[in-house]
Amino acid sequence: MRAGRDCPLDYRLARDAFSDDPLFECDALYVVGGLYGNRQALAALEKRLAAEPGARAVFNGDAHWFDRDPEIFQAIEQGLSGHLALRGNVETELGRAADSGAGCGCAYPMAVDEAVVERSNAIQLELHQTVQGLPGMAERLAARQATALVSVGGRRVAISHGDEQSLAGWNCSREALGEAPRQRQLEQWLAANRVSVLATSHSCAAVALNLGSGALINNGAAGMPNFAGGRYGLLSRIATTPHAAALYRCERDGLYIEALPLNYDHAGFLADFDRQWPAGSPAALSYRSRILGACADRPQQALLAGFSLCQSLCALEALTDE
Repeated sequence: MRAGRDCPLDYRLARDAFSDDPLFECDALYVVGGLYGNRQALAALEKRLAAEPGARAVFNGDAHWFDRDPEIFQAIEQGLSGHLALRGNVETELGRAADSGAGCGCAYPMAVDEAVVERSNAIQLELHQTVQGLPGMAERLAARQATALVSVGGRRVAISHGDEQSLAGWNCSREALGEAPRQRQLEQWLAANRVSVLATSHSCAAVALNLGSGALINNGAAGMPNFAGGRYGLLSRIATTPHAAALYRCERDGLYIEALPLNYDHAGFLADFDRQWPAGSPAALSYRSRILGACADRPQQALLAGFSLCQSLCALEALTDE
């Protein structure tokens, strides 16, 4: 097994992973993928939830990544405790009793540079040391489920960190979903499982696609920027009513499926990051420029079909200055 490139067999999701009854019913759901140990983003999410009574949140894996400081790691865990938290590849590998050989478990495609893969494996090793110093933490992470099925406004919403087949699958990345055969495959899966929305993350790049039988929304990252010049994360919101702050959305089956900005305390997060990952460290080399907003993507590039921007480009650009 190639660390960071391949994933273990137990990443494969069961064919009936989304066949049970929904875990809960709500009228507004936030899916929070890729928090990456950003406690300022977690605080911003709690404020958003407080402003929308009755809304529920599911943390969609990789809640940890930059939080090598044990106090911050534990603060993230405390924040997750009031919500449903799933395992991403990060939590799965941190929760193992023995090394699986998968490194970070990202299962990066070959298009990703080998240096990026090596740095991700190094970050995972640092986090492993943090977890080993926190009694019971590995077991806590390992106990989390990999998927969830919930009901929003009476519609079935499936949640997976990677895709509908694998915990760290890349078939819900923008590149994969841009291919017509993959779109047909996903459309058939949505219909067969009576799923109105599949919400994912893992690929760390936002994408949204509305198909004939259901929709896919991938929030990219809640804990760091996704779009050029931005200093905000992204949340997926699925609800029976629209949200005024949405960047883009589609409406189907009585649901509004949206991406919302998560405007966290950028200065506070950057200070935490630099203290934990100084210049030259693997995380600083891989992520610091993105944290400062050096992304090539713009919101419209995330929209493959069936979603529309909700604000003018001028309004979107104004968001990047907050």
